[in-house]
Amino acid sequence: MKLSVKIIIGLVLGIIVGLLLNVFAPGAFDPIDKFVLSPVGKLFLNLIKMLVVPIVFFSIALGAAGIGDPKKLGRIGGKTIGYFLITTTIALTIALGLASIIQPGAGGGFDTENANFEGSSEAPPVVDTILNIIPTNPVDAMAQGEMLQIIAFAIFVGFAVAVLGEKTKAVRKLLEEGNEILMYLVNIVMILAPYGAFALIASAIGNFGLDALQAMGLYFGTVLLALLLHAVITYGTAVSTLGKMNPLSFFKAFAPAMSVAFSTSSSSGTLPVSMKTAQENLKVPKQISSFVQPLGATINMDGTAIMQGVATVFIAQVYAVDLSMADLITVVLTAVLASIGTAGVPGVGLIMLAMVLNQVGLPVEAIGLVLGVDRLLDMTRTAVNITGDASCAVIVTKSEEKHGASVDQKAEMDI
Repeated sequence: MKLSVKIIIGLVLGIIVGLLLNVFAPGAFDPIDKFVLSPVGKLFLNLIKMLVVPIVFFSIALGAAGIGDPKKLGRIGGKTIGYFLITTTIALTIALGLASIIQPGAGGGFDTENANFEGSSEAPPVVDTILNIIPTNPVDAMAQGEMLQIIAFAIFVGFAVAVLGEKTKAVRKLLEEGNEILMYLVNIVMILAPYGAFALIASAIGNFGLDALQAMGLYFGTVLLALLLHAVITYGTAVSTLGKMNPLSFFKAFAPAMSVAFSTSSSSGTLPVSMKTAQENLKVPKQISSFVQPLGATINMDGTAIMQGVATVFIAQVYAVDLSMADLITVVLTAVLASIGTAGVPGVGLIMLAMVLNQVGLPVEAIGLVLGVDRLLDMTRTAVNITGDASCAVIVTKSEEKHGASVDQKAEMDI
């Protein structure tokens, strides 16, 4: 049986078990969750997270060394960042448009008195965000998991390896062998993926059950609809027109990684799996995958942007606040900037949402209204986030074929 099928079976069984425990045996859920579900889920997450930082460093350094030519590196980087910014803006536009049409918060009946959220913070200034990309201590950046800083340092190392050529042959060999070791470890960890997916989804559904979904049904449905439209229309069209790939084939081939992202709710945590899936199933060269996908896991969060857009309009409607066009533009700009450098870990979307609400003068404590269903939405938007990264990798791969030999041929020549 294929791994993707096993993961899907794990997800389905987890949903069923979670619902059964929540509805028929709520008293038994706590001990089962404490001693079985949460430990298994956390073990799986920890195994994946263990590999994230070394994989980001080795893969980006190797990718930059493989690309070699500074012009080519700049060209690929420009395409990648441009694609991410455009798709995030489209995602926010879809979210704001749908929320304005459906009006999930206009019905009333929401308990705003008991809504509470502690996590208010200002969006970081653009200059600070740019300056913080360069690490003062690369080792500390790796220890703290500062992805943008790790990526920046890895690009410098890879560029130096490429320029110095024969002088750094041993270092390049070390990067290649380190990358092979990490990919082998990913294969071992993925054996546990179906069990981890089962435990994580059963724990989430068992905790919240159907009550949370029913209370926030319209908001929940609006976010899901926006995520679906963005994935199908934006990514599907981009892959078809720019990547010259059948969208159905793309989604089918990338489904295993999407399943893991759904269960873990972490785009960074899913990175080892999404890279492996893109390279093997979508035929994205290692040089492109190693550069585009780690960068995307750090700065490209279309699914999170959609949640922020819908949640902002929803909260404004609950509090009967009319958002002007200037406010909506502020939401788009703040959400795009806030997504740069924000860790791809579970729940980070709520912190980013606090930044957005601060900018348009809405009460941050209102995030408490969406907390009940956010864990379930987090799973779905994470799957969308990594799908955007993969679509970018496919498109960049196709576009690079126009520059002389194919990327695969260049990779072979480099090796």
